[in-house]
Amino acid sequence: MAKQDWKERLGVVFSTNANYEYTLDETPEQETLPPSRQNLRVSLDKKQRAGKMVTLVTGFVGSEDDLKELGKKLKQACGVGGSAKEEQIIVQGDFRSRVAEILRADGYKVKVI
Repeated sequence: MAKQDWKERLGVVFSTNANYEYTLDETPEQETLPPSRQNLRVSLDKKQRAGKMVTLVTGFVGSEDDLKELGKKLKQACGVGGSAKEEQIIVQGDFRSRVAEILRADGYKVKVI
């Protein structure tokens, strides 16, 4: 029997089955495709952001850690804030051309919208 942490089982109240083994519904992370096989789209967005413009990078296929690493690199290169979550990178401000240059230099296929 695998070691199970009691905090992971907080939602389970009681089981009458003597052989019950709690399992987590984990989805395996996607493997990150190499940059040459990634098709990224860089666009300007200001919907639901109180009129503020952000540069949005979508189309990334890979793990959450790699997405955050790429987002951190783009934010540092532009000198602004932002976030990287839910398969998209948000960079505050209109930096479409700079972000596209950085991504192309890293070997990504980029389409500016």
